Amino acid sequence: MKILTVSDHESKYIWDYFDRERFKDIDLVISCGDLKPKYLSFLVTMIHVPLIYVHGNHDDRYERTPPEGCMSIEDQLYIHNGVRILGLGGSYRYNDGKNQYTEDAMLRRVKKLRKQLRKHNGFDILVTHSPAYGLGDGEDLPHRGFNCFNDLLDQYKPSYYIHGHQHLNYNRQQKRITQHNETTIVNAYEYYIFNYMHNRYAYDAKKNRKGYLASLRGNDFY
Repeated sequence: MKILTVSDHESKYIWDYFDRERFKDIDLVISCGDLKPKYLSFLVTMIHVPLIYVHGNHDDRYERTPPEGCMSIEDQLYIHNGVRILGLGGSYRYNDGKNQYTEDAMLRRVKKLRKQLRKHNGFDILVTHSPAYGLGDGEDLPHRGFNCFNDLLDQYKPSYYIHGHQHLNYNRQQKRITQHNETTIVNAYEYYIFNYMHNRYAYDAKKNRKGYLASLRGNDFY
């Protein structure tokens, strides 16, 4: 399954010079936030596949003008072609913005999802706006990551973790792709395309252990 991820910066290459051939094999679009509603509506109109999103810290505007034809997966476990995708938007609280949270507030959101996670034996992709703490986040409060995201990664070991918020042009240390144990972390800044492939481990909620899966092909990134 080929996935287009977008976040934080509207790509001029896509918006002004859209090439349908480039995106003909896309199966799903995932937005990690802080993008104009009309940009997301443009993507779903031109690519003709489902577009799911979480809110960024600058997306209070979505309440007034939500992106048409797109689906919010905030606080949900969304399943697409058998792939379980968990959505948790927003950033660390630094002022009174609606899509900002303290660590305790984000943890409460995570706890409310436990029933869904048990029902579906975990998840395959974690989608957030902010990174996890210490995994590509920043040192200042607005760009600090959430510890509870680390707990989700360590417990459920998803194949992928996709986030935004940290622009790749902030500094040279920012990386597009990193690895945390079995999870591949993708910074979705601007746009990025990858072929989703399951990792070798699946979370078994009933037995609370890793279930070994057959070896699968490697991952392709663009």
